[in-house]
Amino acid sequence: MMKPNPDALREVIRLFLRLGFTAFGGPAAHIAMMHDEVVVRRQWLAEQHFLDLVGATNLIPGPNSTEMAIHIGYIRAGWRGLIAAGLCFILPAVLIVLALAWAYVEYGSTPQGDALMYGIKPVIIAIVVQALYRLVPTALKSPLLAAVGIGTLVLYLLGVNELLVLFGGALLVVAIQAVRRFPQTIAMLLPLVGMPRELFQASISSAVSLDRLFLIFLKAGALLYGSGYVLLAFLRNDLVVNYAWLTDQQLLDAVAIGQFTPGPVFTTATFVGYVLGGIPGAVVATVGIFVPSFFFVALLARIVPYIRQSPWAAAFLDGVNVAALGLMAGVTWQLGRAALIDLPTILLAVVAGFLLLRFKLNSAWLVLVGGLVGLAIEYVA
Repeated sequence: MMKPNPDALREVIRLFLRLGFTAFGGPAAHIAMMHDEVVVRRQWLAEQHFLDLVGATNLIPGPNSTEMAIHIGYIRAGWRGLIAAGLCFILPAVLIVLALAWAYVEYGSTPQGDALMYGIKPVIIAIVVQALYRLVPTALKSPLLAAVGIGTLVLYLLGVNELLVLFGGALLVVAIQAVRRFPQTIAMLLPLVGMPRELFQASISSAVSLDRLFLIFLKAGALLYGSGYVLLAFLRNDLVVNYAWLTDQQLLDAVAIGQFTPGPVFTTATFVGYVLGGIPGAVVATVGIFVPSFFFVALLARIVPYIRQSPWAAAFLDGVNVAALGLMAGVTWQLGRAALIDLPTILLAVVAGFLLLRFKLNSAWLVLVGGLVGLAIEYVA
């Protein structure tokens, strides 16, 4: 049983509050920033332990970077750290999105963050690339794992579903390891029992109600794998098609707010909840989408320490780890094509990467400087 450590808890609170305000760029960028903070700077975790957490959180539904924050908080400061890390990472983004949702309802449009993101995106690319640079040698422990990682990257870029790629890579590693290590053993297949899509399904109604709103976002938090764009498709079915509570444009605006504000992309729920039900709607939607992650990580925290003790589970986790890095590399490639669009953005990325690798500057400060540079370039232009 982990003993309470007030100093450790304060460290967790300070770190994840700061990340909650400065972690732009989506899950891959958030995980890269966490790696910089807890592996490179503070040395709370070893490379392999951090990589195992990345792989493990990819196996459960919900926002991966939020679940990483929750898990790191638990490792550092026990159950209080689990709760504190999650809340500190989520709440700053929720408050920012809430303010933007108020402006949206009052004035009919979302504030444009194009100039800010022009400078931030290249820095985010540099942060993710340096995290990959540090994690890849730990993950690619054999030619097999290297081949699975490259295959994962290629399949993702070809448009294959990320969940199929993730589990497929893991199961391939397990199968090959089984043939190598235990040729006389019949592999045991563990059935993946999926929760039915009908779970929490409410009756169709045009009237917005807080209980239905809560259940829609609880379902999303409990079942959803993938990015903010997957969240868009998931929510559209309920909020636009079934209930007609939102228009397509309103839903796109909500996802856009989640994308360019710091912290979890799933704060889209806060925006939607406020638009549909004011402050109470924002609260129930936010709680609904994030609360499953706390339960999933609480269960996962008891399992991860024992995974490496089993050759079967360790092989599966190695496959998940390298597949997760392949997906991370694929996302970085796609983001890089959208972010590095001219000479200033390319220079920003190169300078940020050099400063990270050579001087180990804090990634949060680089993000802020990148945003200021973007605003300055917009002002001069």
